[in-house]
Amino acid sequence: MADEYNNVEVKSAPAWQLPAIVMLGLVAIGGLAFGWNATSKLDATKQDVAAQLKTTQTAIDQDMSSLKDRLAQAEKTNTDFQGDLKVVTGKLKITQGQLKKAREEAAKANEDTTTKLTALDTSVHTDLATKASNDDVKNVDTKVGGVRTDLDSTREDLKMARSEMGTLIARNHDEIDALRRLGERDYVEFTIAGKNKPQKVGNVTVELKGVNEKKGQYSVNLTSEDRLLQKKNRAMNEPIFFYLHGTKIPQELVINKIGKDTVSGYVSIPKANAAPAAAASTSGN
Repeated sequence: MADEYNNVEVKSAPAWQLPAIVMLGLVAIGGLAFGWNATSKLDATKQDVAAQLKTTQTAIDQDMSSLKDRLAQAEKTNTDFQGDLKVVTGKLKITQGQLKKAREEAAKANEDTTTKLTALDTSVHTDLATKASNDDVKNVDTKVGGVRTDLDSTREDLKMARSEMGTLIARNHDEIDALRRLGERDYVEFTIAGKNKPQKVGNVTVELKGVNEKKGQYSVNLTSEDRLLQKKNRAMNEPIFFYLHGTKIPQELVINKIGKDTVSGYVSIPKANAAPAAAASTSGN
C-alpha cells in the first residue's frame, strides 16, 4: 500500500497560465473601459446633434414665419397698387381726352394764325409795291450817303496808335470791330491758352512759348508756308509783320491781352493780298 501511495504524481499548473489570465483580465477591463468611453462620447454627440437640430428647426420656423409675414405684406401692397393703378388709369383716360381736345384746338389756332399771316404778308407786299417810288429810292440813296459820311468820319476820328507800316493797332474787341468796318483788312481774333500748343489762326499757325506778365511781354513761334518765325519778348500791342509768298503787303499779328500762359489778339490780313495770291495760284497751274 505504501508503495502505491509513493507512486502517485502530483501535477502542478504551468507557470505561464497565471500571467495569461491576468493579461486577459486587463484586456477585458480595457475593452470595457473603451466601450464605456465610446458609449459616453456617442451619447454626447447625439445630444449635440439633437441640440443643433433643435436650433436649426427653431431658426427655420422663425424664417418661415417672417417669410409668411412678408408674403402677406406683399399681397397687401400688391392689392393697394392695383387699386392705385385703377385710379391712375381712370385719370389717364380723362387726361388723354383733354390732350386730344387741346391738340385739336391748337391745330385749329395754328390754321387761323397761318391764314392771318398769309393775309398780312400779302397786304405788306401790296403796300410796299404801292409806296415804292422814285422819292423812296432817293431817300435810300441819301441814307447810304450819310452812312458813307459817318464811316469816313469814323475813320478820321479813330484815336488808335499806328504801326511803322501805317496800320492802326486795335487794343480790344471794340476797336477791332471798328477797324473791320473800314473794310480794308480782314481780322481774325484768337485766344491761346497754354504753351506749346500750335493753333491755326487765319493762314498762319501761332504757338505760345512763354509769357512775362510783369513786363507785359510774350514769346511766340509763327509758322507760315513751312517757314518758322521765332519772336521773343515782344510787347503787347506791338505788331509782328510777316509776308506770304507772292504778296507785297504784310500781314500782322497783334497780342493785345496777356495772362498766365494765355494770350489774346488778332491776325490782320490785307484784302489786297487776295489778288496776288490768286495770280500766284494760277501761274502755278
